[in-house]
Amino acid sequence: MKSAVETLNPTRVRLTVEVPFEELKDSLDAAYKKINQQVTVKGFRKGKIPARVIDQRFGRGAVLEEAVNDALPKFYTEAVNEADLNPLGQPEVDITELKDGELLAFTAEVDVRPEIEIPDYSGIEVEVDAVEVSDEDVEKSVEQLRSRFASTKDVERAAAEGDVVTIDLEAKVDGEVLADGVATDVSYTIGSGELLDGIDEAVKGLEAGGEATFTSQLKGGSAEGKDAEVTVKVTKVSARELPELDDEFAQMASEFDTLDELKADSRKRLENMKQYDQATQAQERVLEKFLELAEIPVPEKLLEDEVNTRKHNLEHHQLGQMGLNLEKFLEIQGKTVEEFDAETREQAVKGIKTQFLLDALVNKEKLGVNQEELTEHLMRRAQSSGMSPDQFAQAVVEGGQVPMLVGEVARGKALAVVVEAAKVVDTKGEVIDLSDDEDEVETAAEVVEAAVEGDDEAKADEAAE
Repeated sequence: MKSAVETLNPTRVRLTVEVPFEELKDSLDAAYKKINQQVTVKGFRKGKIPARVIDQRFGRGAVLEEAVNDALPKFYTEAVNEADLNPLGQPEVDITELKDGELLAFTAEVDVRPEIEIPDYSGIEVEVDAVEVSDEDVEKSVEQLRSRFASTKDVERAAAEGDVVTIDLEAKVDGEVLADGVATDVSYTIGSGELLDGIDEAVKGLEAGGEATFTSQLKGGSAEGKDAEVTVKVTKVSARELPELDDEFAQMASEFDTLDELKADSRKRLENMKQYDQATQAQERVLEKFLELAEIPVPEKLLEDEVNTRKHNLEHHQLGQMGLNLEKFLEIQGKTVEEFDAETREQAVKGIKTQFLLDALVNKEKLGVNQEELTEHLMRRAQSSGMSPDQFAQAVVEGGQVPMLVGEVARGKALAVVVEAAKVVDTKGEVIDLSDDEDEVETAAEVVEAAVEGDDEAKADEAAE
């Protein structure tokens, strides 16, 4: 077999392949065997029809077509390996010559990973937020904990902000009560914003037994999006009572003996969270700078496929599971279809460039992934997916996704290399050293995932809320 490569552009090549006819022998034998099992000729047992009879009855052309279809993938793969190419997607194959007994010639056009020159990243500098935890932050954290231990007590007075009311609801559209528009004994905290728009104003000032009517746009159900006349009746008013902030509360709500110890722990946890956010911010900004330094061509076919995949996943999976459609999603986001398409394309370009650049750095630096790193990554992915590690691992193996996970960790390690070489300072001018961060690679892998996959899932969650 002879092959040659023609570069059409930085991301697409054309392979020209010539195969001596004798190399088709195995595929020809397989073609005759396959046709033998499919046809019947009087005077011959099934599977025992001579090749010359098949040629006479069904035509040599049918046999050649079957043989070529069988052989093409093998010859294409040999040509790709010989040229040391990294193809992306399926090739467009064109048979240019087929001489029975002499020659098979074909061309194959395919997108390939571009050759990327790794830019000098040692001069990258980024600024990140300083880690600051105020007394107000600590008080807010303790108050949130305190609210989880709140109790309620029935009161005989008008409902006010923060009270928990038990209510009955009835929704009418065009004067008709909706079949799914009646609810009883609903518990609602005034001011939480968890029910219909306008309900807070309607129930404030009502005592048990009182009712009010207001107009609100329905957020779900059979009349979703329509304006409804809603009647709300308060059957009970309960006041929330918070526990006293003292040592007794600390002992009840935590493993600490004193309130001061609880506050000190809250401060430490907030500092850890802000340090994690700072590290993530540093990696995101270093990645942006790294991408800006590199020349990375993007194959148009790969880009179009990625855009279509993102749209399909958002519309038919993420939004579908939340009871939303694309039109409603865009309405909530305040975007036009054109703006959404442009944003999706921009995210897809960034994702592809991120993979290309970091994969090139992985190869250049010969960054490997050990079992411990892969296991840690698998555990985190399992947690975010809501599956147990065993279930997730089984799904990954059965789906042939292990190389994908290895790639994610390797790209995280590549980004960590770039971050360690960069200068990171906070808004106070202090240099931040992230090299001692034990979770640096895993955090970097998360940043890379977000860049590669985009943030449509987060936006879908936000829209559903």
